[in-house]
Amino acid sequence: MNALNQIILEGNVVRQPERKSCKNGASFCRIPIAVNRKYKASDGNYVDEVSYFDVATFGQTAELCEKWCPKGRGIRVVGRLKQTTMQTEDGKKRSIIEIIAEHVDFKPIPKKAEEKALPAPKKSSGKKSKEESLEAAPDEFCEPLEDDLEF
Repeated sequence: MNALNQIILEGNVVRQPERKSCKNGASFCRIPIAVNRKYKASDGNYVDEVSYFDVATFGQTAELCEKWCPKGRGIRVVGRLKQTTMQTEDGKKRSIIEIIAEHVDFKPIPKKAEEKALPAPKKSSGKKSKEESLEAAPDEFCEPLEDDLEF
């Protein structure tokens, strides 16, 4: 039996993602997003909390996210967590937990921002196009180059 490993995040792109290549030549892209949470504190005041995450995309999803995820764009990511353990140059073991995107949805962009950031949209038949909803195929995943891992 497989254990459940799924994460859903909705937030805004913090900076323009940059696509890179894996050791095997496949594309990957890290998308930095900010996820906002508003809650009522014990003193009755509302508190805004922001968490920042890097989301990894691969293959065609990475290529399209690089094109369609400008800074400020709202996205919804459905994915999984992946733990990677490695040794640093000084021999210490490091462990990181990555968010691997399996599906990405784009939120609408306000008109003025859209004119600056994105190419003109094509007429839609009512169904989501690949640019509006992306799913990564499992065989598109790869290990990023070691110098792309953040420590």
